[in-house]
Amino acid sequence: MSADQVFRLPDLGEGLTEAEVVQWRVSVGDTVTVDQVVVEVETAKAAVEVPVPFAGTVAILHAEAGSVLAVGEPLITVAAAAAPDGGSGPAEQYRTEERAGSGNVLIGYGTGHAPASRRRARRGRTAATAAATATAGAASAAGVATQASATAVTSVAAAPVSGEPAAPKVISPLVRKLAREHGVDLTAVVPGGHGVIRRRDVEEAIAATTAPATTAPATTVPATTVPAAPVAPVASAVSAAGAPAAGIERIPLRGVRRAVADKLARSRSEIPDATTWVDVDATGLVEAKNALADRGVGLLALLARICVAGLRRFPELNSTVDVAAGEILRLPHVNLGFAAQTDRGLMVPVVQGAHLMSAAQLGAEMSRLAGLARAGTLPPAALTGGTFTLNNYGVFGVDGSNAIINHPEAGILGVGRIVDKPWVVDGQLAVRKVTQLSLSFDHRVCDGGAAGGFLRYVADCVEKPATLLADL
Repeated sequence: MSADQVFRLPDLGEGLTEAEVVQWRVSVGDTVTVDQVVVEVETAKAAVEVPVPFAGTVAILHAEAGSVLAVGEPLITVAAAAAPDGGSGPAEQYRTEERAGSGNVLIGYGTGHAPASRRRARRGRTAATAAATATAGAASAAGVATQASATAVTSVAAAPVSGEPAAPKVISPLVRKLAREHGVDLTAVVPGGHGVIRRRDVEEAIAATTAPATTAPATTVPATTVPAAPVAPVASAVSAAGAPAAGIERIPLRGVRRAVADKLARSRSEIPDATTWVDVDATGLVEAKNALADRGVGLLALLARICVAGLRRFPELNSTVDVAAGEILRLPHVNLGFAAQTDRGLMVPVVQGAHLMSAAQLGAEMSRLAGLARAGTLPPAALTGGTFTLNNYGVFGVDGSNAIINHPEAGILGVGRIVDKPWVVDGQLAVRKVTQLSLSFDHRVCDGGAAGGFLRYVADCVEKPATLLADL
């Protein structure tokens, strides 16, 4: 009885979720062996040759060249048929090589524990050649087999023998090729993120093994014993770049920093953002802040109240995009996030129901949340649910910034430092308090007209805070 085995598109690493079939190397009816490259696919990073972990006869090719498959979708079906005479036919070869394991490791399927030399020597052998190589008198066949096996062994890193740890996860054949070219044992390499060995991990291992050799005098190595050409230039290159590598500090990307990094990376990859900005005379805003100082209302509270008023007037920016449904969700409430710098990094606490608060209430709530954030006691619920973000990067002494939208929101308003600058007022040159406002917005939810209208409204309120009275 034949058993059909479906090989699915494996995870090719780096967070890639799909790949395009470039070229099939086999056809339906062909016989394949374990580790045989059956297809070339192309991801957003590179072209990758994908080996199959089964042996048998190709039954189905599930995609044509040019098709795009998601990770986990069926790629090829292999039928492992038993040999009629019970000998070492495809089925027996599959069972043998399954025990030996696959040398080409991609995320999504593993490897076995047999030596690479034994595994490679069995590749592609039919029942006749297997019997021939098993016969001691077949000297010529044995010589060819030995030569082929030696060539294969030098092209791959040996898999661990029984009792040793399983082979590590490797992203792609490119990483394995780099390792074997420089004699790096992958089982001794410390993997990076998610326990996966990446190219930079192998390069660091190369640097660690070659750096001591570069400090020895040149006369200690006779010219006749210089390594092969591919190794020598790498060693010299590593010695030049490896010296400062000793001072590298590795900081784990985890906790709040990891969450922020993931969200910002997702924002950049998913949101087609645009940025617009304007310089404004903030003299009136500073005067209003001074007048309300006894009420506990600061500049940030006034800016927050102006921002909320602008969102009520331009609700397009108080939205989010449901990608799966293909819809824009315009939200009835405003949960205002604001950037707060802490010892643990940048955090964005969220003022829930900001549209229901006065400037004084906003100021009190923002002060409370900022205090919790700096003390490290801010609950996770206070960092979620935002619909728009206010970023006062002026506290860092900078004038402007192209801020990254806080995914899945649709916009972020940035405020630069307020400084004295020459400004024309009623046709006369005067020194005024000037700042720059910038708006980064999701171009899927609105066009430049709505974004510009929101920013202009905020600018008018900064210049003349009394404008807010019209919306009370």
